[in-house]
Amino acid sequence: MQVYEELAARGLIAQVTDEEEIKSLVNEGKATFYIGFDPTADSLHVGHFLQLSLMKRLQMAGNTPVVLIGGGTGYIGDPSGRTDLRQLMTPKDIEYNCQCFKKQMEKFIEFGEGKAIMVNNADWLLKLNYIEFLREVGPHFSVNTMLRAECYKQRMEKGLSFLEFNYMIMQAYDFYYLFRHYGCNMQFGGDDQWSNMLAGTELIRRKLGKDAYAMTVPLLMTAEGQKMGKTAKGAVWLDPEKTSPYDFYQYWRNVDDADVINCLRMLTFLPLEQIEEMAAWEGSQLNEAKTILAFELTKMVHGEEEAQKAKDAAYALFVSGADSATMPTTEIAGTDLTDGAISIIDLLVATGLTKSKSEARRLVQQGGVSVDDVKVASVDTLVTAEQLQAGVKLRKGKKTYHKAILQ
Repeated sequence: MQVYEELAARGLIAQVTDEEEIKSLVNEGKATFYIGFDPTADSLHVGHFLQLSLMKRLQMAGNTPVVLIGGGTGYIGDPSGRTDLRQLMTPKDIEYNCQCFKKQMEKFIEFGEGKAIMVNNADWLLKLNYIEFLREVGPHFSVNTMLRAECYKQRMEKGLSFLEFNYMIMQAYDFYYLFRHYGCNMQFGGDDQWSNMLAGTELIRRKLGKDAYAMTVPLLMTAEGQKMGKTAKGAVWLDPEKTSPYDFYQYWRNVDDADVINCLRMLTFLPLEQIEEMAAWEGSQLNEAKTILAFELTKMVHGEEEAQKAKDAAYALFVSGADSATMPTTEIAGTDLTDGAISIIDLLVATGLTKSKSEARRLVQQGGVSVDDVKVASVDTLVTAEQLQAGVKLRKGKKTYHKAILQ
């Protein structure tokens, strides 16, 4: 099975501009393709995972990835999937986030001479003369057509700033620039980017009289994944300092039964034949499929050693019922205690199990917190220094464990 046919079989193709041309380029390893990443945080998250896996698959088939970091478009912010204006970032923040992205991508993509390249659109967008740019690019865009694009339509009722209205033109110009300077003939992206991508292919056709191509992949498959991938608060990050390998493993281990096979097809590099065998599994066998999914993805992001540690820790907690040295642990300073104790509310926040005290209170009131396997009945519950010295096992809900120990 050639790479394009495998992408289709794995459910990784949503829309294409010219299927036969794209199929030929990709299967023959002649695609120089780009995927853009706006540096809105200092870490990639699960919402980027599909694009990272796609780049790796295509590079393995001989195609050349161009990783476009949106250091320039990051000054504007993509309105796609947003109901309000993104918070504007400083140049220093954007540059820092770009460097963080590059370090994480190197785990997936091989960079170097004749291999993948990374570019930052700040290198050309920030140098544009606005009037010259409008004269060069503006005549090729119809405002009526732009307003029919889904990324703009959903914002019209609440208000769309002129700043964001420029985003489509900027993204189209990126493709045009990469085509001219790097021979980039194809753009890949999420299905929500279709209108922007079509604008790029059309700009190249009108300005240069040449064809370029675009293909979208479906958005991240789970509803929870889409939500967490698009919000900084509570997102599942690829940076181990923001989401530990254990928590990353648990995120994938806990996907819905209905999503696990789709995740295996789209994100892992396991043979399709093996995945199709798992598609027939039911009941407790689905838990084994989830374990395989979690291990494979954690291995890709954090390495096999960390993946095995996470798997062992999960087994110790959920199968043998024992404690584990690899359980995520937070040290509590003595100065955080008052009269030799800390409130359960403060402890939940200190360990990162909740983001705020109000969230912690709600969780306790809903019966979703246990200390050493005993459900916490009151928001006024205290955890003593003696308990913390021995190590306290906290559980949020049914599946999230954390240890707190006195520093």
